Amino acid sequence: MTATVEFTAAAARDSAQALIARKRRIALAVPALVVAYLLYIFFAFDVPGLVERARMDNARILVADSYSHKVHVTRDGRSEELTVSKEGEAKGRYPREKYPGWVQAGEAETVIDLGRGHVVRFLPDRRVTYDVPGFGLIDITREGDVIRLGLPSAETPGWINASDSRVAVTTDAGRLTVTRSKDEVFRYFFGWELFWFTLDSPYYNQSFWTILTGPQLDPGRGNLEGAWEDFWGNQMWRHADVFWAIGETILMAFLGTFGAAIIALPLAFLAAKNFAPMVAVRFAVRRVFDFIRGVDGLIWTIILSRAFGPGPLTGALAILVTDVGSFGKSFSEALENVDGKQIEGIRSTGANPVQRYRFGVIPQVTPVLLSQVLYLFESNTRSATVIGAITGGGIGLFITQAIQTQKDWEEVTYYIVLIVLMVMLMDWLSGRLRARLIKGGDGGH
Repeated sequence: MTATVEFTAAAARDSAQALIARKRRIALAVPALVVAYLLYIFFAFDVPGLVERARMDNARILVADSYSHKVHVTRDGRSEELTVSKEGEAKGRYPREKYPGWVQAGEAETVIDLGRGHVVRFLPDRRVTYDVPGFGLIDITREGDVIRLGLPSAETPGWINASDSRVAVTTDAGRLTVTRSKDEVFRYFFGWELFWFTLDSPYYNQSFWTILTGPQLDPGRGNLEGAWEDFWGNQMWRHADVFWAIGETILMAFLGTFGAAIIALPLAFLAAKNFAPMVAVRFAVRRVFDFIRGVDGLIWTIILSRAFGPGPLTGALAILVTDVGSFGKSFSEALENVDGKQIEGIRSTGANPVQRYRFGVIPQVTPVLLSQVLYLFESNTRSATVIGAITGGGIGLFITQAIQTQKDWEEVTYYIVLIVLMVMLMDWLSGRLRARLIKGGDGGH
């Protein structure tokens, strides 16, 4: 008996040691596999090459463009006409008598003082010089259509990009670009200039207090009325068009989400086991849901935009098709979990099938259905931005146009800020609706 007990204890001890050794091997193997996979990704995605190709100077320009504005000083290559404008826009063009003090335009030459000793000169015969402190004088001349770059040193620094047709000099003080068609200097200033009013508005450069309490600035309009009209009709920032596009984006999400919910609910009854006894029908409807969900929403967007053309309605239709599959699956699962006793209670009153569904099923699944619909509505508000960029509707179209046309990045930042605020608003609104409709609370967060 003692020998049997000792044998059993030894066997248990050996089994425990084997289990511990196996878990130790697993504990070592899993991190090793993760590290090996990360190493594979590191080389398969050419991370070293990506780091080597990274242009931090371009990154700095992009960041600077997002929170600042540029004043363009441009000399036309044919007429040699000089223009000074904010962001290169016609609405932001200075009249010659109001050029900023750092631009001295003369008959023979134009001197552009970028500050901190950086001075650019536009000289006759389209010669351009840039005096960079600590580096020397950069002299750019032309021989026919060929642009020649003269440097004080044999090496070309990384902040100068030069070819026979284009020279770009980027410093901390600004940028100089010389091409066959024009010579242009950019000087950066902090802030989104002309965001409120353009230069031709009487309210430009006036304080809010002056507009509110000061004398009438426009004989034909009151200060508040005129300031609002000039702000809302700002041709550079297009506030009216941008907010209309925000409304289109929300409308795309609303129509797509709630339209999908209306279509998916009756189909969900055909996919639920307790409401669709025919296996063939249930199988077919579920496979339809799987097919729709299996194709990514962006793929549906591209297909539908090719079929129906661009526009916000096509974007709403893309959201609708995508969400029918998601709603159909989740709604059918909610229907399969309803309490049959409540349905039997309604049946005992002599109710017909439609009444049994209306009063015995819908009240049970309504909280789940509303929660899912409101959550996807909030999510689709974000998705509608990307879908709008493809279908040509909403705020996504504005972002795409601003990027493709190489417009100043402060406009892109403006659109992104509005999108974030829109998503925050929809999150807050969705939370209040869920609390009020589902929990019966006051909706406060």
